[in-house]
Amino acid sequence: MVAWETEYWLVRFVFQRGLALLYCVAFLVAARQFRPLAGEDGLLPIEEYINQASFRDHPSLFYFLPSDRVIGIAAWSGVALSIVALVGGPYWVGDPYAIPLSMALWTVLWLLYQSFVNAGRLFYGYGWETMLLETGFLAIFLGAGSSGPPVIVLWLLNWVLFRNMFGAGLIKLRGDECWRELTCLESHYETQPLPNPTSWYVHHLPARFHRLEALGNFVVEIAVPFLYFAPHPIADVAGIATISFQAWLMLTGNFSWLNALTIVQAITTFSDGVLAVIVPFAPATSSAPPRWQVVLAVLVAVLVICLSVNPVRNMLSERQIMNTSFDPLHLVNTYGAFGSITKRRTQLVIEATTETDPTPDDWHEYEWYGQPSDPGRRPSQVAPYHLRLDWQLWFAGMRPRPGSRQRWLRRLLDRLLEPDDDVRALLRSTPFEQAPPEQIRIVRYRYRFSTPEERAVTGTWYVRSKLGLYLGPISRPAEAPATDARAEGPDR
Repeated sequence: MVAWETEYWLVRFVFQRGLALLYCVAFLVAARQFRPLAGEDGLLPIEEYINQASFRDHPSLFYFLPSDRVIGIAAWSGVALSIVALVGGPYWVGDPYAIPLSMALWTVLWLLYQSFVNAGRLFYGYGWETMLLETGFLAIFLGAGSSGPPVIVLWLLNWVLFRNMFGAGLIKLRGDECWRELTCLESHYETQPLPNPTSWYVHHLPARFHRLEALGNFVVEIAVPFLYFAPHPIADVAGIATISFQAWLMLTGNFSWLNALTIVQAITTFSDGVLAVIVPFAPATSSAPPRWQVVLAVLVAVLVICLSVNPVRNMLSERQIMNTSFDPLHLVNTYGAFGSITKRRTQLVIEATTETDPTPDDWHEYEWYGQPSDPGRRPSQVAPYHLRLDWQLWFAGMRPRPGSRQRWLRRLLDRLLEPDDDVRALLRSTPFEQAPPEQIRIVRYRYRFSTPEERAVTGTWYVRSKLGLYLGPISRPAEAPATDARAEGPDR
């Protein structure tokens, strides 16, 4: 076994801690949101998944056990197991059991999250979901204990990182003309899905800065990824550039765990010598991985190479598609983000009233955790937590009228009329806490960031103008009158 296979013990240790933390966040999101969104009585009920999908194409534990109880057990089990991985549980048992226990732990995490992604459908249709699964699958074969990881698995993780970054760069080059003109970022911070507390400030930086920023985006996403496979210290420099770029994206927007996961992937571009400067922790001695583990890693590499054909074809195609899987287990996927940039922000605002014949002043708004509604409320920092309902609201706002993919919106309004406490918990606040509203509707607005001069006078972060009614108003169903059971029974 060659000596350099032992130079990545610390790389593996830090990578596993980062991935375990993101798994924990993902399962916590599932525990809090999956049931009201896609559970038994969800906005997109799990029964639809069972009736419309096949287990072979979309494998999930919930295909056979579609109950909210099982969903809750799976989600909280995922949280618990992620914490075990986070604190390095497999390392505690020592050799020779550390590697098999580590493989079992990461396999269970991967299978559990696979169940949520495949059954979650629209609410789990994001690139970072499949990226977490692909990264989590490769983590199974890294091992644990005193031996180092098979270096071929680190190369495979670099391959995921390459497709993540290079795919994002290509989709921009082929997509919106504003990327080629270097002007996309002049509107991106205002129109992105969930602005964060710094987005307003970055949006108002000079146009020259945004052009330089767009140029830097192409350097990091198009040129730098090829250096991931270079010798050290060139690969280390590429990793630092990637992490710095992703940290800037985290600082200026809310993109769930996409940026954090990319940072975790970029750890595999380093060597222990570089990481030891930042993380002064390593075993006294480390050994080469056992031969059986290396053989298994080679077999995984062959599988990944075979499954990479379609993702590479897609990535190099003029008709490149973003964030697509080519196998039911999401083992090797294609990625990409923001191939086009919306130039204006159209926002959906839910309003309700307790009046049966309301005046304009009788309508009151629901507040979201991440989506803007009250122009005076500062944008929130929520990432790496993922607000699935907020993201879908952003997509829905791009359409002047709801389409078939937005049928969940009508069900959302029905749940708010009932009201459904689990669904209401997905929103920051509701205007009526004591009694359900009589009517509810969705109004479409045009939002823009206030200028520094406007904010100095009004204190608001946004300025908005009403575009029109999007959906509704919908009235609460009248309660059925009470009946006398004795009158309905047979004569005695």
